[in-house]
Amino acid sequence: QGQMTEAGGGSVQAGGSLRLSCATSGFTWKTYCLAWFRQAPGKEREEVAVIDYDATTSYADSVKGRFTVSKDNAKKTLYLEMNGLKSEDTAMYYCAAAIRCDWLVDHGYWGQGTQVTVSS
Repeated sequence: QGQMTEAGGGSVQAGGSLRLSCATSGFTWKTYCLAWFRQAPGKEREEVAVIDYDATTSYADSVKGRFTVSKDNAKKTLYLEMNGLKSEDTAMYYCAAAIRCDWLVDHGYWGQGTQVTVSS
């Protein structure tokens, strides 16, 4: 059973930066698709950034050029570097993993989330 544990959330002023991390265990890291999602109160969950097993990345339009997803294969840890934060980035951020990227929502392993709050 996969385990995902997020860390690094917090409160920051607009324009600031945060780096989220997601420690993982219990699955074959090298073959999995990994991703960050977020959900703000009253809003639908949004896929923020994806990094596939071959390091191919994709981003939501709302974060392109500001956020960078990466992974450390040796540490089995996923990261999300967030720069130029805006108040609309305020949300609970979750990491997820699945054998296929299109399986993340329905069949993925998920963490408990870490809160990011951006004040303007």
